[in-house]
Amino acid sequence: MTTAQSPSDTAQSSIWPWIAMSVAGLITLVASFVAPADAVQEELSRILYVHVPAAWLAYVSFGVTMLASALYLWKKNLLWDRIAASSAEVGVLFTGMTLVIGMIWGKSTWGVWWTWDARLTLTAIMFFVYLGYLALRRTTDDLEARARRSAILGVLAVIQLPLVHFSVVWWRGLHQTPSLLKPASVDMDTPMVLTLLIAVAMFSVMYVAMMVKLVELAKLEEEVILMDQSDLGPVAGAAVVAPSLGGDS
Repeated sequence: MTTAQSPSDTAQSSIWPWIAMSVAGLITLVASFVAPADAVQEELSRILYVHVPAAWLAYVSFGVTMLASALYLWKKNLLWDRIAASSAEVGVLFTGMTLVIGMIWGKSTWGVWWTWDARLTLTAIMFFVYLGYLALRRTTDDLEARARRSAILGVLAVIQLPLVHFSVVWWRGLHQTPSLLKPASVDMDTPMVLTLLIAVAMFSVMYVAMMVKLVELAKLEEEVILMDQSDLGPVAGAAVVAPSLGGDS
């Protein structure tokens, strides 16, 4: 049987994840402004140094969710459930960023905020599926049942990743084809490729830092749930006092 611990007893990381996220964000910002502007999109191209890394890290996040979910189903260790859930949260954040920034780019390029392009539609569906994953985790306080249900969805939902990524190759649409991960060769100038790789690396640092904090938070949440479940309250009938037989008033 698992023994509940006080949340204050859980070892927590130092402030390094916050520092890492701040530094990585600053480096990404500086690199995006130092890079040369695109010959066609001009200054608007700088938004892609956030849009593309956010999309890439969304893939990574949901891939980790799938892997950790499979490991939970195999090992039945709640650590893997924490990792899966934390990565899904980061993935939802990055997918939301991808959609919002993509809408800003689309308005400037296509003249509309939204169009039912295959890539856009499938990305939105993926966003809501993983929101559903997070909502599913709030339907019960039974840690094992929650982990099992979430793990099944976490494994099945990963089928969306290749559909989203290769949608611009498999179906005609307004969205441009992939700039790096695509069947053909890269068609970007070297300075832009280097800047994009730096941005992806910095977003990866932010992903790791956020994961450290979110896994800690998930552990604390589990401990609070276990403490609540172990606090059974007064036993029925405990407040009933036996009558005195000695005649004392």
